[in-house]
Amino acid sequence: MIKSSLCLFISVLGCLANETPQELEVSRKILFDGQSLENWEITDFAGRGEVGLDGNGSAMLEFGIALTGIHWVGEELPRINYEIRWEAKKVMGTDFFGSLTFPYLKSHGTLILGGWGGALVGISCIDGFDASENDAATAHRFRTDHWYTCRLRVTGTHLKFWVDEEKLIDCDVEGREISMRTGEIEMSIPLGFSTYDTTGLIKNVTLIKLSD
Repeated sequence: MIKSSLCLFISVLGCLANETPQELEVSRKILFDGQSLENWEITDFAGRGEVGLDGNGSAMLEFGIALTGIHWVGEELPRINYEIRWEAKKVMGTDFFGSLTFPYLKSHGTLILGGWGGALVGISCIDGFDASENDAATAHRFRTDHWYTCRLRVTGTHLKFWVDEEKLIDCDVEGREISMRTGEIEMSIPLGFSTYDTTGLIKNVTLIKLSD
């Protein structure tokens, strides 16, 4: 009996540690499989770099003047209770290399990955404050030519983000305003990846719907 209870306790701790209990998952869908850009469009940022497939299962967003990106034009996506998982690599540059614009309730936000000189991770915007100015902001050292596994969870109350299973953001957003930074990044809705003065690779993009 004691042994059984201990095993159950360890199991519960495991679920809490990685926060991915399978009973929460309703369905999953591959949004980008590396074979084509079907259901994606190149975002028409001014001065954008080239966008295409690299032949190894990735979308390449090449160095341009400021922003380069792709955005989703397929079926309607959920607005809460979902996860987006993807892998991102910085090839060259000093700013964000795999940022994600995502839907949240009636608005959108942007998860910044390696911005403001290469280390900032945060959400633009919360209560009108940019990713570098609100309480979700943190720093992480990103290396060039290294694949990072990324996971963004969006619920009605929290935005959570992991890199290689390390939780970097756990922000309570219930009752708060989530919005986008004014400017060209708004062209990334409803879901879009972007780089800034940086060449980046994106692959294995998956949407996981979660139960309420």
